[in-house]
Amino acid sequence: MAQATNQRKEIRSFLEKVVIDAGVGRLSQTANFEDKALKQVTADLAAMTGQAPQIRRAKKSIAGFKIREGQIVGLRVTLRKEKMVDFFERLITIVLPRVRDFSGLDIQNVDHGGTLNLGVREQLVFPEISGEASPIAFSIGVSAVPRKKNRVIALEAYRKFGVPLKKEDASAKGAGKGASRKNK
Repeated sequence: MAQATNQRKEIRSFLEKVVIDAGVGRLSQTANFEDKALKQVTADLAAMTGQAPQIRRAKKSIAGFKIREGQIVGLRVTLRKEKMVDFFERLITIVLPRVRDFSGLDIQNVDHGGTLNLGVREQLVFPEISGEASPIAFSIGVSAVPRKKNRVIALEAYRKFGVPLKKEDASAKGAGKGASRKNK
């Protein structure tokens, strides 16, 4: 019990925030988008995070993507403090093991500032979401932002907290992708 409390305190002191994004660009083209699909996506995100999401609107029109200024293009939730720790622990211990064919997160998912970025193709891997109650499937992006912007320190901390990161290959680290083809 005390060990779990200490780890929660360490996570809280290490992470600044966790940001969850859901794009609804394609869903916004459907009929009755704001009455049906938007309400469902908002309810699912609120159930996953314990907090109501912000509606994000397009800042300018882009004809190639059929987006108009002011159109709803996504939803975002920023978690801090206890809700952040709860979501991060559930993501690591419950959600990621439920993802099909999951073999660990690539080490490249941690950027130079130590931010862990990952995407989940369907929200149905979260235990709070029922497949029968949620007819709309959407993907989400999760970004865990550390307080100290250092990749090496962040990688050590993520491994300590149980984030399933893949091991870094010695051959891939030094050679690069194109070098292995030339040797064959």
